[in-house]
Amino acid sequence: MKSTIAFFFLTLTVFNAKAQESNKWVSLFDGKTLSGWHSFKNPGMTPSWTVKDDAIYLDVTNKQGRGDLVTDKSFEDFHLKFEWKVAPKSNSGLIFLVDEKSKDASWQTGPEFQLIDNTGYPEPLGPKQYSGSLYDLIACPAEYAKPTGEWNKSEIIVEKGRITFIVNDKKVVDALLWDKDWNAMIAGSKFAGYKNFAKTSKGSLALQDHGGEVWFKNIMIKNL
Repeated sequence: MKSTIAFFFLTLTVFNAKAQESNKWVSLFDGKTLSGWHSFKNPGMTPSWTVKDDAIYLDVTNKQGRGDLVTDKSFEDFHLKFEWKVAPKSNSGLIFLVDEKSKDASWQTGPEFQLIDNTGYPEPLGPKQYSGSLYDLIACPAEYAKPTGEWNKSEIIVEKGRITFIVNDKKVVDALLWDKDWNAMIAGSKFAGYKNFAKTSKGSLALQDHGGEVWFKNIMIKNL
């Protein structure tokens, strides 16, 4: 009897230890290399993405291969923290729940945390195109992002089908995936024609190459 009880508590202790381990914050960028990342749908690495000033940087002057930078690992329920900045006139994004097995582009499968020069982008922007928006779906007030060229702190939380965005300590997005309101939003957006958009509950993270300079640092994730 005693051995059975001891085994039970040992098993419980191991289970709790594993649970605590899985819920720890993990860095996705070591500040020096692009270890843990790869080019979208390519196991290799494009020279356009590099490390500069302790940040992941997209060098748009490098024409020897372009494309999104994607995590080697996939994530389901998670809490992501990261810092970002864009150069004047630049456009980018952090796309999540990306399905690399699909034939589509990253943004055609995963929702996007929009990153853009709110005030100097050369084309007119709608409210759902400002930095911090759930791109083309839910708007983030333009004033929540810091002036172009300054670092912003942001968070993406995906838990039990709910998406939350936080920009510089302000909650800007709170939405449920796959309910009738979500489906109505999709139907009224540019994603209406993409059958694989936001269909998976688990996927990669992608740093978008949209042709403009962008920096990312202090990228941390925790499984929920």
